[in-house]
Amino acid sequence: MTEEGPQGDPADGAEDDPVDGAEDGPGRDQERAPGHGPAGGREHGQERGPAGGRERDREYGPAGGAEEEPPGPPDWRREFAEEARAERPDLVRLCLLIGAVADPSVTRHDLDAAEIELDRLAGLVPYATRLTGDWAVALAALLGRREGFEGVPADYQRLESSLLHEVLRRRRGLPILLSVVWMEVARRAGAPVYGLGLPGHFVVGFGDPADLDLADPFAGGRAMTGADAELLVASATGEALDRSMLRPAEPGAIVLRVLNNIRAWASSRPERSGVALWAVELALLLPSHPARLRYERAELLVRRGQFLTGAVEMEAYAQVMDAVDPEAATTIRRRALAARARLN
Repeated sequence: MTEEGPQGDPADGAEDDPVDGAEDGPGRDQERAPGHGPAGGREHGQERGPAGGRERDREYGPAGGAEEEPPGPPDWRREFAEEARAERPDLVRLCLLIGAVADPSVTRHDLDAAEIELDRLAGLVPYATRLTGDWAVALAALLGRREGFEGVPADYQRLESSLLHEVLRRRRGLPILLSVVWMEVARRAGAPVYGLGLPGHFVVGFGDPADLDLADPFAGGRAMTGADAELLVASATGEALDRSMLRPAEPGAIVLRVLNNIRAWASSRPERSGVALWAVELALLLPSHPARLRYERAELLVRRGQFLTGAVEMEAYAQVMDAVDPEAATTIRRRALAARARLN
């Protein structure tokens, strides 16, 4: 369900578009506080709000209740943008906010309930695992066999498989969302856990990445060896495993991959162009994202009948492409003219 982007599209020549001073890409190494695993969660032991997640940016009165929010629906996109640009983005919160944008029925209570469920699951990890270090075995027993988290091929056909609150409810999802559940439960239980974005399949690892102590949450937590990883990469790409593929995934890269999956799901369903549009728009809020997403958004706007807005965005993107690929920029300007012509 992952998407590599349209082949031969004139928009593909631009480099990634770092925003707000971001570094070269979402896969870069990031310094972490002690106890902070590569899964992107907060430092273990930090004070938590009532939902078990990171401390909320709201004050609590003497009775312990949160102050009332401003009237009107929550601005989930604003919250997503703020979290994405935090010093240490909260992977779970970003994934839950994707679900809130996708599903208008989601409330803040639902997001808090998801955090509470993750805390509950973390509390079920045997304490002795901290001494033995057998995290993959313990989590496979808990999440795979006892709680029933796993995936089936049909999950690739469901949007819910990319929405964390639905994955927690259904116990089904894509490899990357099941891996998010594993990473967050493990992190909250004290495990040195990380996500590994292999081509075509996302898995989790424990301890030193060089040890390749891997598990496949999609298969219920099946243990993976280095040879398994090599076979997986060969079947997905036809090429040998490159050591760069074994770098732990950063939160921004994981969230971008989740949104890419949603875009890929929607791309084969023209009637769901609205889903593709919000997935692109959320991806554009990440500190580092492919510049071609700006062109993809313009195309989606035109497809949805917003010809003028789409044409203006195409023309703006053509200016970016002038310095990279003048021929492609000319093609994009022609498409912008065609979009304007549809206004008549």
